[in-house]
Amino acid sequence: MMDLNNQINLEHLLFVDRQCRSCNKIKNLLEDYYLTRKDRGYFPSAYSYECKECTVKRVIKNRKKINDLAVPEYPDW
Repeated sequence: MMDLNNQINLEHLLFVDRQCRSCNKIKNLLEDYYLTRKDRGYFPSAYSYECKECTVKRVIKNRKKINDLAVPEYPDW
């Protein structure tokens, strides 16, 4: 009789890699992606589809746009 516990690891049942939707690089799901739905546990569907590096770049880029709009241009009288 075969021992299934020795043949199947937890890594075989979980997705451990995911392709980022921004940079299209394949990265480790648990280390390189943010957990977006903490109430669902550590299932692959609970992680973002954008890697941490791309998320930081996107947020920095969008904050610069918002900050530029927040500073009013005063007329030079």
